[in-house]
Amino acid sequence: MTLTTPTSRALALIALAMGGFAIGSTEFVAMGLLPNIAEALLPQQYAVSPDAGVAHAGWLVSAYALGVVVGAPTIAAISATFPRKGLILVLLVGFVVATVASAVLPSFGLVLVARFVAGLPHGAYFGIASIVAGDIMGPGKRGKGIAMVMLGLSIANVVGVPAITWVGQNAGWRTAYGVVSVLFALTFLAVAAFVPRSPRDEHATIGRELRAFRSPQVWIVMGLGAVGFGGFFAVYSYISPLVQNVTGLPESAVPLVLVVVGLGMVVGGVLGGHLADRSVKRTIYVGMLALVGALLVTVFTAQWTWGVFLGAFLLGATSSAIPPAVQSRLMDVAGDARTIAAALNHSAFNIGNSLGAALGGAVIAAGFGFLAPAWLGIVLALLGLVVTAVSYGVERRTVRRAGLRTTSPSTGPITAPVPTV
Repeated sequence: MTLTTPTSRALALIALAMGGFAIGSTEFVAMGLLPNIAEALLPQQYAVSPDAGVAHAGWLVSAYALGVVVGAPTIAAISATFPRKGLILVLLVGFVVATVASAVLPSFGLVLVARFVAGLPHGAYFGIASIVAGDIMGPGKRGKGIAMVMLGLSIANVVGVPAITWVGQNAGWRTAYGVVSVLFALTFLAVAAFVPRSPRDEHATIGRELRAFRSPQVWIVMGLGAVGFGGFFAVYSYISPLVQNVTGLPESAVPLVLVVVGLGMVVGGVLGGHLADRSVKRTIYVGMLALVGALLVTVFTAQWTWGVFLGAFLLGATSSAIPPAVQSRLMDVAGDARTIAAALNHSAFNIGNSLGAALGGAVIAAGFGFLAPAWLGIVLALLGLVVTAVSYGVERRTVRRAGLRTTSPSTGPITAPVPTV
């Protein structure tokens, strides 16, 4: 990979971040349009019970997330030996096709399938693009490289999601997905033009990538991402009805709240990349505690306009500060399986997306109100802290055992491998 000037490096990083922008738009635009989608695709249910209709429409969020969960490890493992730029372009074509299908298919069931298919390339794109961005940034800047790609997703929540939500509210939700498909097409052109060809990993094999699943730590760290971030997605999936029914603001205020969430994500994403390069462990612990605090702010202040905006900013900031650290942690514990580890981070977060959307919809449909997902989120974020403690506890025991094996009674000191911290 040869980029000789700062301008060429910047253009390559911007092109990769554009993919994050388009992915953030396709993933999150449904959050602000669930009432519109429910009214259009589930008219009978919505007419009887708008709450139940919105909760049912929330399956679209879960379907996309499940697509990410399935696609991230599968595509990453199968394609580990492929040239990275070519693979990124193929994934972008997949996004275009699936997003167009989401915009034009006539029934809820078919759109549900399209959203699942649209999620398949998500984790693989972010994983491979993060590796390429890290290589462009240079040694010792892996967290910043990951954060650069994720920054596109954060900016999507400042500009793309609110703007496309406004388009969907005024021109129809199908038009909104049409706009998203154009974003993916533009990203394809930018990547083709500015991202350099990178040599494939000559030592990569499907078997080597799949060996990552033998590590208990990989499963534990994935559990951290899934459970901890279920708390954020439980609230964010139903941000539109919360703003309208709890705070009492009109539908036109939803895009403004989404802008504030996005601003928080930009701040948190930049901060998280820097902090991850200093201390992965501290970033995860502090970030998860901050997420709990943000959810508490939402619970106790969402009935006021200033409170819902404050909670939105804090939720955005805390939720985006942690992913670079979790992805770095996964890449550390997965050893040589770098490609699949980078993708698994997004599987974990989208398990959380699916879990949060499903459980949030369940408590709303059960009649507990639109603040119930925030209470649920607090429980899930606290469970994420417990899983974090388990991960580092297992690591400490492994290091101690390795230390005990470094000395032999008969032969004296011997060498033992010590896991990466």
